[in-house]
Amino acid sequence: MTLDLTSAETVSAAAAQPWQDAARYWGAMHAATAHLPAPVVGLSLAALRWNADELLRRAGGLPIRIASKSVRARPVLDAVLALPGFRGVLAYTLAEALWLAETIDDVVVGYPSVDRAAIAQLAASPQLAARVTIMVDSEAQLDLVDAVVAPGARAEIRVCLDLDASWRTRALGHIGVRRSPVRDPEQLRALAARVVARPGFALVGVMAYEAQIAGVADRPGGRAEAALLRTVQRASGAELAERRAAAVAAVREVADLAFVNGGGTGSLERTAAEPAVTELAAGSGLYGPHLFDHYAAFSVAPALGFALDVVRKPTPDRATLLGGGWIASGPAAPDRLPLPVWPAGLRFEPREGAGEVQTPVCGAAASGLAPGDRVWLRHAKAGEPLEHATEIVPIHADGRAGEPVRSYRGEGQCFL
Repeated sequence: MTLDLTSAETVSAAAAQPWQDAARYWGAMHAATAHLPAPVVGLSLAALRWNADELLRRAGGLPIRIASKSVRARPVLDAVLALPGFRGVLAYTLAEALWLAETIDDVVVGYPSVDRAAIAQLAASPQLAARVTIMVDSEAQLDLVDAVVAPGARAEIRVCLDLDASWRTRALGHIGVRRSPVRDPEQLRALAARVVARPGFALVGVMAYEAQIAGVADRPGGRAEAALLRTVQRASGAELAERRAAAVAAVREVADLAFVNGGGTGSLERTAAEPAVTELAAGSGLYGPHLFDHYAAFSVAPALGFALDVVRKPTPDRATLLGGGWIASGPAAPDRLPLPVWPAGLRFEPREGAGEVQTPVCGAAASGLAPGDRVWLRHAKAGEPLEHATEIVPIHADGRAGEPVRSYRGEGQCFL
C-alpha cells in the first residue's frame, strides 16, 4: 500500500487547514475510524502535506533529509520523499539504515554504531556501501569497523563526521545534548585527516545537530522563561554558525564533502541561513506532535493522533481508557504525556497520569463518556507512538479512511 500526497484533493484540503476547527477535525478522524479496533493511529494526509510544505518553505530552498525516527513507517517516508525538496533519510541505527537502503539510495546513520553484524552486512555489499553513510566522532569507531572486516576485504565505507553543536558558557554551563566529543574546528580537521588517511573509508559529510534550538520550544508557559530561552537560542545560534563555518572550511581542506547536514524541525530557518550548510534534517514537523505547539516562528498541523477505548466508569465524572501510557522519551515531566484532544475538556488524573494498561480521565467531557466511546490523543514526540502500533490509518481529503499502512512494528522491525 502506497500513500499519495500529490493529488489535487489533498493539496486543496491542506490549504483549507481543517485542523483549525479542532472539534470538527478530530470528530471527523473518529468517524472515519470508528469501525476499527482500538488503539487506532490516524494520519491526516492533508495535514501531513501541509506540514511537509511548511518544512520546505522554512528550508528556503535547501533539501531536507527526513529523520526516520520521527516517522517510523516506510510508506510515509516514501510519500514524503516523492515531494520535490526532500532528499534522503537520516536513520537512527545502522540496522535500520540497511533495511531502508533496500529501496532508498541515500541513507545517513545519525549516530555511531558498534553493531558488528550490521557492519559486516554493510561491508559485504557494494550496493549498501554506496547507499549508506555511517556516523563517526572518534577514530576508535573506525578501528571497530576494521576489526569486523579488514579494509582490503570490504567495500569502501562512507563516513560522516559528527560535530558537537551544544553551547557552553561560564554562566550556564553546558546547553544542549551531549553528542560528539569533537567541538573545535581543529579537532574536526584532525579527525577528518585521520579518516582520509585510512584505507577502506571515504569521508563524505559533516553533521551538527543543534538540539538546544531545534528541539526546545521557545514559547513555553511563562513570558520570562520564553524570553530567556529566545536569548539563549540566539546566542547559541550565533556561536554555532561561526564555529560550524570554520569547522566545515577546515575539513574541506582535506576532503571533498558531498554534504553538510544541520538543523531540525525547530531551527530550519536559522540553519538554512548558514552558507556552510548544504542540507537540513527534519522529521517531527511532519506528524506535528504537541511538543511542537510551542514555537514562536512556526506552527504545525496535528497530522497524527491515536484513539483509545473507554472501558469503564470508576465514578460518574470520570472515564477509564484501556492503555494510554505512550510516554515520550526525554526528561520525565508532564509535557512528555500524551495530550487528550477529543472530546475537548479532558485531562489526566494527576496521581495516575497515563498508564500502561489503564488511564483514567476527568474534566468537563468525562461525565458524558460511556464504555465503548473513544478518546483521541496526541503524542508529545513524533514517531514514538508507532512503537505501540502495527498500522497507520490514512485519512483522505474527503474524510474517508484508507487502507492501513504498516509501521516499522507492523513490518516486524524493532531497531531500538
